[in-house]
Amino acid sequence: MTVSLSSPNGRGILLASILGSGMAFLDGTVVNVALPALARGLGAGLAGLQWTLDAYLLTLCAFLLSGGSLGDRLGRRPMFELGVAGFAGASLLCGLAPSVLTLTLARALQGVAAALLVPVSLSLVRADIDEQDQGTALGLWTGLSGVTSALGPLVGGWLVEAVSWRAIFFLNLPLALVALWAAHRCLPDETRGREEKPLDLPGAAAGVLAIGGLTFALIEGPAHGWGAEPLAAAGVGAVAFAVFLLLERRPGAMMPLALFHHPVFTAVNGVTLLLYTALGCALFLLMLELQIGMGLSPVGAGLTLLPATVLMLLLSPRAGRWGKEHGGRWPMAIGAAIAAAAFACFLLLRPGAVWKVVLPGAVLLGLGLSLAVAPLTVVVLDSVRSERAGIAAGVNNAVARLAGLLGVAAVPWAAGLSGLGHRLDPMVVTRGFHRAMLLCAGLCGAACVASILWVPSVAKNEAPRARA
Repeated sequence: MTVSLSSPNGRGILLASILGSGMAFLDGTVVNVALPALARGLGAGLAGLQWTLDAYLLTLCAFLLSGGSLGDRLGRRPMFELGVAGFAGASLLCGLAPSVLTLTLARALQGVAAALLVPVSLSLVRADIDEQDQGTALGLWTGLSGVTSALGPLVGGWLVEAVSWRAIFFLNLPLALVALWAAHRCLPDETRGREEKPLDLPGAAAGVLAIGGLTFALIEGPAHGWGAEPLAAAGVGAVAFAVFLLLERRPGAMMPLALFHHPVFTAVNGVTLLLYTALGCALFLLMLELQIGMGLSPVGAGLTLLPATVLMLLLSPRAGRWGKEHGGRWPMAIGAAIAAAAFACFLLLRPGAVWKVVLPGAVLLGLGLSLAVAPLTVVVLDSVRSERAGIAAGVNNAVARLAGLLGVAAVPWAAGLSGLGHRLDPMVVTRGFHRAMLLCAGLCGAACVASILWVPSVAKNEAPRARA
């Protein structure tokens, strides 16, 4: 039984959903601003910083599909509460980590817990909020969850300066308590889903090997030379990916390939891959450029993204409603084009520049993401039946996290930034940052073209539904 968004239970469901997913998204960005301090404190080079981000994204991406399936099969409420508690525990371990290796392992545990939080949080809105309120609710979910991501650099910068880089992980503990309280009070008790098939453990294992092998090769190959280990990892990743696709053809697979028979679902996930690859790389390198290249403080670096935060808060709900009523083609295409312009504006950043040169890019980035991301989420969920919302959300979020992982691992390598060791020279960082921003602008341009060509411009009730 669904509830109105304006009711106390409706607001509580939205609060729990936003806090649950917001913790995961916050940890995807809050670490970025702490990277220079973390490098100094733990003696990490660029490869170590990449692992700090990608260990989280790797397990998050690999297990998101299982997380969506668990929510559909075992109930959204128990899986949500388990994910919140697990994420809080892993965050505590991150804050206490004595080395890069232990921090990397703790971050991987965070990713496993987040794999439950993100798809289940989104499916709460789709399954438990009235249909007529879902456009607004999804817009608020996207906007406020996105705001937690955008606030990450600002909050992280303040904590790094006032306390320590370790404090950014302890921040999750009070958020987890509020999310658990809201879930306990407002989420309905559920019966288990009708599907009682066993979990797709072979598929999950193959996914971990595929993503892990590729990530290891992209980070360690450029950093330490393309010797036997990176090449072997790349080979293992390629074979595991082929095995994964074969396994997912079976009944009961965690990622039903039939979902991709619908061209809209496939197209929107392609746009997601392009857009989030650019965003993942930009957020990683922007914080390094602002602090190492331009010499800003952690708080100053975090403040530069405040305009993007405000724009996402104001515009995402409206964009979500538009996408629900009129289709996502044009807001997604225009948003991707504006994001490309934002990355082009970041070419103005260089050593000695004042912080104001970041503002045009920050404003354009917030505007572009506000226009593109909420309609993208709406189109993904509306392309499948409501009972498949959990797995659809899991697939789309897995694609987004995979894109972010590739953005951190592959784009710096393509831009010539890999292999810098423990010394991050400002001029070298700036040159590589400029090359990376050009690549990111190109990825967003491709997302714009893909949206125009393959995303429908019709209202939801006129669009064909997937049979998956």
